[in-house]
Amino acid sequence: MRTLSGKEVCLILLNHGFVKVRQKGSHVIMQKVLENTTITVPVPAHKEIATGTLFSIIRQSGLKKADFD
Repeated sequence: MRTLSGKEVCLILLNHGFVKVRQKGSHVIMQKVLENTTITVPVPAHKEIATGTLFSIIRQSGLKKADFD
């Protein structure tokens, strides 16, 4: 898996229906509203996101790993 920045991750999430709700410090809060629930994903606005953090974002968002390649 390639190294992504917080800005790149936010763009990927935006392309999959997420919207930027707010930013507090170095974390951008992205949300996607579904029928009965809301998915909230915090994304650190760093130059490089750690691999474990990226996998956590992928899991929380419900997207496929291939969407981030």
